[in-house]
Amino acid sequence: MEPHKVVSHDEWIAARKAYLTEEKAFTRARDELSRKRRALPWERVEKNYMFDTPDGKQSLADLFAGKGQLIIYHFMLGPDWEAGCPSCSFLADHFDGAAIHLAQRDVSFVVVSRAPLPQIEAFKRRMGWRFKWVSSFGSDFNHDYQVSMTPQEKASGKVMYNYEIIESFPSEERPGASVFYKNAAGQVFHTYSTYGRGLDMLIGAYHFLDLAPKGRDEDALQWSMAWVRHHDRYDGAAIDPKASYQQPKAADS
Repeated sequence: MEPHKVVSHDEWIAARKAYLTEEKAFTRARDELSRKRRALPWERVEKNYMFDTPDGKQSLADLFAGKGQLIIYHFMLGPDWEAGCPSCSFLADHFDGAAIHLAQRDVSFVVVSRAPLPQIEAFKRRMGWRFKWVSSFGSDFNHDYQVSMTPQEKASGKVMYNYEIIESFPSEERPGASVFYKNAAGQVFHTYSTYGRGLDMLIGAYHFLDLAPKGRDEDALQWSMAWVRHHDRYDGAAIDPKASYQQPKAADS
């Protein structure tokens, strides 16, 4: 770290109170942005998406599990990958603690990947997670919600992500979160999806790091999450600051 200014207690309090004014303004602005998010229009989900689950085949409507709201995390785990994406796994380490509380507020939380269910179940056991995780294998779901490339898109080098056409992406799978509402008649509506940095709000560890003097300490990295490992794979090895995202290897490689 660079040498830091050290002051008296009174000067510290004055600086902290001045910053507190900015923090409060940011909190109010964030509350207003959240209100606008909830006020966005909805779209009716017309397709009958089906998923493979530990309880058998289930529709998107079934995933609500008696709740009126559903949050889905799109986890990057392709059909032939040996493991899930380390960055998605970083997020997933936060899910179990939240899911039980979400259920008390009429929200069902489910993770979806394109990998077949046995592959999902094996990786889930390895990581020790308990949240509901289902497979969209063979479905249009991932592509329709901008989190999986088709072979044609991969060949063209152009894909829709975060509501714009991007030139390339280092993986056939991409992260995201989508939100749905089901009314009393059983109709399902898509209310919101977010991608990229929009997922930061789900990463509690990042918010802890933001409180610390070094912050996230990612500025020198070409890819900000290059330091992240599966939680059972941290070994103290040096981080390559020039590393870019690498899709997990194929299971048979």
